[in-house]
Amino acid sequence: MTGWLDALERLAGSRAKAGLTRQLRPRPAGDEVVDLAGNDYLGLSVHPAVVAGSAAALHAYGLGATGSRLVRGSTSAHAELEASLAEWLGAPSALVFSSGYLANVAAVRGVTAVCDLIVSDAYNHASLIDGCKISGTSTVVAPHNSPAGVAAILDAHPDRPAVVVTESVFSVDGDLAPLRALHEVTSARGALLLVDDAHALGLLGPAGAGAVAAAGLAGRPDVIVTATLSKSLGGAGGVVAGPAQFIDHLVDTGRTFIYDTALPPAVAGGVAAAVRIARSADDRRALVRARGAQIVRRLAAAGFQVRPPAAGVLSVPAPGPEAAVAWAADCRDRGVAVGCFRPPSTPDGSSRLRLTLNAGVTDDAFAHALDVIVECAP
Repeated sequence: MTGWLDALERLAGSRAKAGLTRQLRPRPAGDEVVDLAGNDYLGLSVHPAVVAGSAAALHAYGLGATGSRLVRGSTSAHAELEASLAEWLGAPSALVFSSGYLANVAAVRGVTAVCDLIVSDAYNHASLIDGCKISGTSTVVAPHNSPAGVAAILDAHPDRPAVVVTESVFSVDGDLAPLRALHEVTSARGALLLVDDAHALGLLGPAGAGAVAAAGLAGRPDVIVTATLSKSLGGAGGVVAGPAQFIDHLVDTGRTFIYDTALPPAVAGGVAAAVRIARSADDRRALVRARGAQIVRRLAAAGFQVRPPAAGVLSVPAPGPEAAVAWAADCRDRGVAVGCFRPPSTPDGSSRLRLTLNAGVTDDAFAHALDVIVECAP
């Protein structure tokens, strides 16, 4: 049975011709690359208090959780983190998962116990799309960031309980969803709203509580919030926050919660410390905003059409996938890490560099990185 390997080789060749080959590049500890590719928006992954919080939990519990949350994996570190996240997000309850991907899959699949129609934004993250597919529930793709498009879909199915699924800040281009307008549409029609707030948490809203809070929707009984803990909080894991009844439903039925080994307590301890810092990190949020304005000015002066970032993500169009790969590689060779997004990661089929803002980068390093990006442009 070697024919299947030959088939994989042919598929790999097709990807290579299309410029879609991907590579793993392990980085050493303490590398001096200027990071405009990762998602450590507030620079908290190496904050001394975050590292200390993780180390304390590591010494207390050891390396891993040793089991799923319902067996032996739940610790006081998990419970404390869930309580702090719920309070920060203004939600009645919260549940932590071992990744943001699994949290999204659980949330989408879980809500379909009471909804038989999903309306999903066209630019949603793969984890949300997979949640729709795994749920087996009828899914209609809505035009990107279009409350009118969502309303038309819901109006075409007036007798079907529905959930509208969207990101708040979209992960590829960094644009902001019109959450308040979407909620007006869903609430008027008795639908639920599920928002992945991953790229807004820590950057937008009161005390960095996210775009849902910024839109005045925190704690609404018809709103469910998900987020990763790996971006502004610098750690790993994911969270679902919402009504207590929904969180209880996920504990009882969520397959990616029940059958997955729990988030390591050391990560939970570090993220809990990051939450405490992030809630009062107005100076870091201000720096991210200032950096966003700076990068738009620099790239616009060089002739690039870029949209001001809603939070910490913006993209720069590339002529094609091979040009994007070469551009990113040239930047990397000069000590600057940038994101390179190509199909199928890009919902519109075009390629671009994705740049992320990091408050942990020095002013001089950031200015140098912008020069490198411009000079390496195809």
